[in-house]
Amino acid sequence: MTFSIALFSSTLNKTIVASAVLLSSLVAHAETTKITVNGMVCAFCAQGIESALTALPETKAVFVDLAGKVVAVESKDGMKLNAAKIKKEIEDAGYDTVKFETITQTVAQLKASAKKGGK
Repeated sequence: MTFSIALFSSTLNKTIVASAVLLSSLVAHAETTKITVNGMVCAFCAQGIESALTALPETKAVFVDLAGKVVAVESKDGMKLNAAKIKKEIEDAGYDTVKFETITQTVAQLKASAKKGGK
């Protein structure tokens, strides 16, 4: 009897863990879009782009890397970024968008990497 209770308990624990893993994969996570931008040369440029993109309702965080000519926008959990809106905001501010890509890093990770001098 003790063996069957232990076996049941072990199976139950495995089922609970598997269910938790499955549920976590179903939860909509944030996404980060990295945009290569030409024309940004100063802190004022960065501040303008950051303000415009932060105002979008789906935006959680924005990072502008002048040296790398990169803007990264992270969505709020469960929301999708709209590349056309982002492109319009950047181009309306007077800059050219060159490349859009979805990346796995968060804005916080990109900032930390930039602080360390890495890309």
